Amino acid sequence: MTPKKEIEKLRAELERHNRLYYQEAAPEISDFEFDQRLKRLQELEAAHPEFADANSPTQRIGGAPMTGDFATVIHEPPMLSIENAYTLEELHEWDARVKKGLGVDEVEYEAELKIDGVSIDLLYENGALSRAATRGDGVRGDDVTVNVRTVRALPLKIDTKYKRVEVRGEIYISAADFKILNDQLEEAGQPVLANPRNAAAGSLRQKDPKLVAQRRLSAFVYHLVAADDVRVTSQSEAYELLAKMGFPLNPKRGVFANLTEVETFIETIREQRHDLTFDIDGIVIKVNRRAQQQEVGATSKAPRWAIAFKYPPEAAETVVRAINLYVGRTGAVTPVAEFDPVHIGGTKVVNASLHNFDEVARKDVRVGDAIVVEKGGDIIPKVVDVLIAKRPAGTEPVPLPTECPACHEPTHRFEGEVAIRCINQGCPAIVRESLFHFGARKAMDIEGLGYQTITQLLDANLITDYASLYELREEDVAKLPGKGELSARKLAEGIEKSKTAELSRVIFAIGIRMVGERAAKLLANRFGSIEALMNATTEELVEVAEIGPKVAEAITFYFSVPANRERIEKMLRLGVAPRHVSAVTGDRLAGKTLVVTGTLSRYSRDEIHKLIEREGGKPSGSVSAKTSYLVAGEAAGSKLEKAKSLNVLVLTEDEFLALIGDA
Repeated sequence: MTPKKEIEKLRAELERHNRLYYQEAAPEISDFEFDQRLKRLQELEAAHPEFADANSPTQRIGGAPMTGDFATVIHEPPMLSIENAYTLEELHEWDARVKKGLGVDEVEYEAELKIDGVSIDLLYENGALSRAATRGDGVRGDDVTVNVRTVRALPLKIDTKYKRVEVRGEIYISAADFKILNDQLEEAGQPVLANPRNAAAGSLRQKDPKLVAQRRLSAFVYHLVAADDVRVTSQSEAYELLAKMGFPLNPKRGVFANLTEVETFIETIREQRHDLTFDIDGIVIKVNRRAQQQEVGATSKAPRWAIAFKYPPEAAETVVRAINLYVGRTGAVTPVAEFDPVHIGGTKVVNASLHNFDEVARKDVRVGDAIVVEKGGDIIPKVVDVLIAKRPAGTEPVPLPTECPACHEPTHRFEGEVAIRCINQGCPAIVRESLFHFGARKAMDIEGLGYQTITQLLDANLITDYASLYELREEDVAKLPGKGELSARKLAEGIEKSKTAELSRVIFAIGIRMVGERAAKLLANRFGSIEALMNATTEELVEVAEIGPKVAEAITFYFSVPANRERIEKMLRLGVAPRHVSAVTGDRLAGKTLVVTGTLSRYSRDEIHKLIEREGGKPSGSVSAKTSYLVAGEAAGSKLEKAKSLNVLVLTEDEFLALIGDA
């Protein structure tokens, strides 16, 4: 047998045994035999580099560590989140909405385990894995292909005739492997990981694929995004196609004629969930028929045709030992209960936020109290009950803080607000949190400006606020512990790049209370420059759509503080030049609502939505009597039929482009 033939034979055998072990739980050879064949393949590939293949099973061991941060991947379509139901009553309400939207008495559902892991998007081209990306914010994720190649449960090559296959799934770590990992970390004197989800997420962010390979991550695929031009008619049919290709699928799933059958499945899994080898936090229920999914539609955040039923969180009793105070970037002083460690859902918990002092007074939480702690949605710890009957003598109510715990300046409570705030913009806690917010991905997106770096820069007196970032000298940063020239250069490049950030990002970054991403974009479109916004009156601000009196007051108050104006003016003097390109440059679709359906030949869904917004129109995901136009591509489906029934004007892609003057 020639070396090439032996390499091909070994690769096929090893992939087959990986599938038998990780997907079918039916191994045919021992781990020792597997390792011997893998070793032989490594030797052959080393001796014959001309036959190298990035999708060889040997690549699962992990290559050289990555240099630089992860590249950004744009998700098209976006990776939406799923609405949650915490009671059967909420589930019935969702079922009623779906049936009403479809105009039917019963809906066929597909239901499956909700794996407690990390969402991943996988792209296969000509049958080989070419890209893997995290969910990120749903629109932009991180390219983690080199790390995902180490996940043995996922095929590096799939059996398919399709040239392009995109799927989505969940990467997780089993309970047994999570325990092994934490035992190893503890033995090495390193901090243990909080829970399996954090372990999976942290693993995918590792710079060294060899370390990722040691974590023994696993995966299930739950969604077929695309397979060339194939159109499956249901979720269950998509699963059949995914199984034929060789993807690992959720082991407990089914198709149910109605919600009553789904409830039986929910109760069955409720009894079995602690016997599973991996963590789940509920059941995902989906409308099975794809045509009905399209008809029900989606919001900008979540599909209306799917919901996650969350099992009630687990709880534990413990004792409060301290109530600590923390200051956020807006100056809000947050009380946090510190208590004796308890394990809830496999996680050690020692703290829970009490949110504000009205909440502390309402629950009457005191140091020394016995309390009940649970994890909301099995994720966020919260104090749900104070056991007054067990309260020891001599406890005292928690006093309202009259001074900031960080800078000791007087606190302030604005009329109509529950939060008690530090209003000293020079407070070290506010400065640190504000800097972190300023450099965050959704704000100025400054690479390398994390908490540790910010703390080092502040401690070394190299910065005092976000404006002083633009005075940083690369050589000073390089002298900080653990930095060096490369880290300093990357930070300097990130700061320099941020000087031409979009205006909306700058408005969001400076941290005006009550101004989020959406409001920042609206303000950028209305005023066009940071200087114009700084001088806007309350009356001018409330004229902006979606900006109410309270938000307008918060904006004018922010700019009425001389120190805030001085920081912005200094930032501009140091070269920050926000660029603003209005999303609206025409008015051909002003006041019109458009729905896009089917496959277009020239544009992605996101691109054509931007064209609609450019001309003053509003893109929508569902057809109604208020829809002005339906833009229909190939395989338009139920939306086209609904548009016709409502006498909505239907446009081809060419007709739409002619309408906006882009023919």
